[in-house]
Amino acid sequence: MRFYEHESKALFARHGLPLAKNGLAHSADEARRVALELSGPVVLKSQVLSGGRMKAGAVKFAETPDEAGPFFDTIMGIEVNGQKPTSVLVEAKSPIAQEYYVGVTWDGRRKLPVVIFSDMGGIDIEEVAEKHPDHVSKTHLSTILPISPRIAKEAIGATGVTGSDLNKLTPIVFALIEIFLMYDLTLAEINPLARLEDGRFLVLDGHVDMEAEARDTHRKLLDEIGIRPEETRQARPPTEFEIKGAQVDASDPRGVAGNVVEFDGNLGLIIGAGGGSLTLFDAVRNQGGKPANYCEIGGNPSVKKACALTKLVLSKPGVEKIAVMMNVVSNTRVDIVARGVIKGVVESGLDPKETIAIFRIPGSWEAEGFKILEKYGVEYCDRSVSMFEAAGRAVAKMS
Repeated sequence: MRFYEHESKALFARHGLPLAKNGLAHSADEARRVALELSGPVVLKSQVLSGGRMKAGAVKFAETPDEAGPFFDTIMGIEVNGQKPTSVLVEAKSPIAQEYYVGVTWDGRRKLPVVIFSDMGGIDIEEVAEKHPDHVSKTHLSTILPISPRIAKEAIGATGVTGSDLNKLTPIVFALIEIFLMYDLTLAEINPLARLEDGRFLVLDGHVDMEAEARDTHRKLLDEIGIRPEETRQARPPTEFEIKGAQVDASDPRGVAGNVVEFDGNLGLIIGAGGGSLTLFDAVRNQGGKPANYCEIGGNPSVKKACALTKLVLSKPGVEKIAVMMNVVSNTRVDIVARGVIKGVVESGLDPKETIAIFRIPGSWEAEGFKILEKYGVEYCDRSVSMFEAAGRAVAKMS
């Protein structure tokens, strides 16, 4: 789940990271008022969940409050990678002497958190790593041993930064590491982290991604920042379909029936179990299918919850059929899912036999579940049919 820049900075502020004075504007008048309060040149930045704002012209520099208002209107009319801004952050312009980059993320190969630091900030870190690898350091963190500021100092020093700059940067980088670990983040990034002409350091831009499963753990923080429970953000704001999916999952504590992501296809998916969702989604695409959605179901959801998810998927424009597929289940009753799905199809005014392309959920209470499916003439299969083959059967019915 991705934070907007102003939300990332609200989190950084809680941990004492140095920030320029700023204010969030939702209108041209507010932008002018904030600029007036900051009493000096300001930067106006589009609030979208995507990079590339500067290239898109969605970052403007205003010398006076009177310029801030018109710039607000200009920015709100600019889409960045297909995203419309929700607001504009108005921030005091800072006299920059040098820009740095620092990010904390997960190294999938090493299975460890890694601190990435560069003394060449303000541009894409991937570009720096490719063209100037000696200006980028990677320092891994232990997930067992306690961390200390020494880790941050090593990461910074590896790029050749020394003296007072090293000493001033260390607590900022260490605080970012602590934020990353404390809030179950997948990314905590500052770019640029600027050294000003007077020697001070400021966080000029920042980004935070939180593990989706950690939202409930950090609900109090998200509420205070202003992120609603139904907002399942990724690299874009959630669609209405995705928000409704989150509401379905939150409606009943039993099991999982949500984590919905919208796509443009015609085959609705109700998939899950032990990593099965990703496997099955890929299987459908590899077989030439066009998924209308991604979702996750498992943990023995109630009939009501399975029914609500089914009705949601079927309500999506363009959905012609649904495929109900899971890995082998032990903690999910096949008959309960079957009842919920059949109920959802019938309540949507559709024929289960024509609407359900395939039902492949082997495991607990499967005999009872298959009896229900037989009654409605739905094609089903057990564990003798692989997930890939089941996906192929569903796709074949779409032609």
